[in-house]
Amino acid sequence: MQEPNFWENLNRAQELSQEAKGLKDRLNNFNNTVDRLEDLELLVDMSLDEEDESSISEIKKEAAELEKAIDNFRVQILLSGEYDKNNAIVSLHAGAGGTDAQDWTQMLLRMYSRWCERRGYKLETLELLPGDEAGIKSVSLKIIGEFAYGYLKAEKGIHRLVRISPFNANGKRQTSFASVEVLPELTENQDINIRPEDIKVDTYRSGGAGGQHVNKTDSAVRITHIPTGIVVQCQNERSQFQNRDTAMSMLKSKLVELKERAHKEKIEDLTGDLKDIGWGSQIRSYVFQPYTMVKDHRTGVESGNVDAVIDGEIDIFIKEYLKWSKNN
Repeated sequence: MQEPNFWENLNRAQELSQEAKGLKDRLNNFNNTVDRLEDLELLVDMSLDEEDESSISEIKKEAAELEKAIDNFRVQILLSGEYDKNNAIVSLHAGAGGTDAQDWTQMLLRMYSRWCERRGYKLETLELLPGDEAGIKSVSLKIIGEFAYGYLKAEKGIHRLVRISPFNANGKRQTSFASVEVLPELTENQDINIRPEDIKVDTYRSGGAGGQHVNKTDSAVRITHIPTGIVVQCQNERSQFQNRDTAMSMLKSKLVELKERAHKEKIEDLTGDLKDIGWGSQIRSYVFQPYTMVKDHRTGVESGNVDAVIDGEIDIFIKEYLKWSKNN
């Protein structure tokens, strides 16, 4: 008969094996970069000795590619947090701005969806609440891919949109807000215990575009963590059991992230007055009129190509945030 901690030890051994592979891959990446740099230096020396101007374009191309590779490697080094390698749970919520804010939330959903496509990440919708007229009021997503949380933690905060409102008959500029919450999906080794008496579980009928279970069974689940007042819910799984499991995973991720921000030693130390810690003014502004500009207010990084950013090209902001966060 297997000892009680056999599976725990096996899971830990598998995680250590994955960590070792990650370190080996990073070391190989470093060595390959060094080799490319030495090859480039040799090519430059040969070009100078032979006064061969025809190789200049090749040198410039390799230098640009090498610079990009080094920059990406620097970013990978910054992803060394306990949860950085994990999948991410991302929640978007419409803020002030009415229908414009709900439309803005849907635009952010598309932006992150396109970013995931570029990186080869898988995206699953856990919960979606449509807007009254257009857009969405809120949506929760699970983003599956290596370092998904490490990258997307740069997106936590309030995102501000300035544009001519398509919902305003007078064609006036409208400022809208949406919040982005990013949490790590915990692995088995990172799991935490939540006392049964600290949660309240409610079930309700899920809503949506239709399906076998929609509006027929109480399959949707809402869980309230009583000490902090945190509420999570899930309705997109096929059964109440699956929705409960997903909601519990979301709750654990929220509590761990909150514990980290509040510098608490134990989950049990969290109380309701800490629920909104860290929320403040916008972290980034997206301006469509009277000029086009996306500016990150933490790092000062700007981009004049707002259309490209909305289409998922946000790596420049993520990389600079990781550097800024390390220095601060």
